[in-house]
Amino acid sequence: MASIEVQTLAEDVSFGARVTGVTSEALDDQAVRAKLKNLLKDRGVIVCKNVEQTSAMQVKLSEVFGPLKEHPVYSVARADRDKLPGVIVIASGPGSCIVEIDGKPLVTWQPWHFDHAYNNEMMYAAVLRSVKIAKDGGRTAFADGIQIYNDMDPLIRAKAEGLNVLYNLDLRYDRQRFGLPKNFRLVKHHDNTLSEENENGRCAVHPAVWTRPTGEKVFRLCPYGCRGLEGNRSDEAFALLGEIWAEAERVMKVYYHEWEQGDMVIWDNTRVLHEATGSNPDEAREIHRTTIKGDLCHGWWEGEKVA
Repeated sequence: MASIEVQTLAEDVSFGARVTGVTSEALDDQAVRAKLKNLLKDRGVIVCKNVEQTSAMQVKLSEVFGPLKEHPVYSVARADRDKLPGVIVIASGPGSCIVEIDGKPLVTWQPWHFDHAYNNEMMYAAVLRSVKIAKDGGRTAFADGIQIYNDMDPLIRAKAEGLNVLYNLDLRYDRQRFGLPKNFRLVKHHDNTLSEENENGRCAVHPAVWTRPTGEKVFRLCPYGCRGLEGNRSDEAFALLGEIWAEAERVMKVYYHEWEQGDMVIWDNTRVLHEATGSNPDEAREIHRTTIKGDLCHGWWEGEKVA
């Protein structure tokens, strides 16, 4: 009978688990699959160590948590569009965006966000596999929306309750109204025109706070692609969002994943925010990410009835 070993992810965070023993044979065991599914529901992030580094293994691990879902943006690079639906490629290259934080240039940097905020149907989870690991930077950060909600100043947390937030695919940093780091500078835009094409594109609406079926409240606001509040895109709306976000950042307890060969990382996208901390533009970095469909769908298109 197959077995896996589960350990605490890190002493300074209340979420996450580190798992060894995840093999293709182990994933054929229904008890192992059930344990992993329950672990993700309970802990939010799973870091699997010493896993076979193949696309087939990444897909097999992903399907433990649900069926793969095709990425909603056709132009996003795929690992294999025909054979690996929903497996996208995030890589540095000559067309990549470059930012500078505290004087250090970074590529593949992305601020705190949850994936598919610009879409009405949320993906449940994802599995990351680092195909090319950067030596200088390249960490992936995770923060638990349950912990953030619980630790926020109650007066500011109350301001987030009941807010419905707008997001779309205009992800340009010079259009981001709050949440950028201090000493931030945009050096170079992405070469693609996806953001420009979506400047006035359709917005999805997501609540800033939602309640899990198990009863916990989750903070789920992010600055990336945020276009204001449902029915309110005023400066005052962005000031409110900025105040709430600043409090969330103040209290969040972050796990920074340092990538090693053999890692695969799973996170619950309905609960956990993540950030790509960026890497040296002179180094190649490539991540493959699966998109896992789930039953939770708590967004809707602007102007339509609540799902």
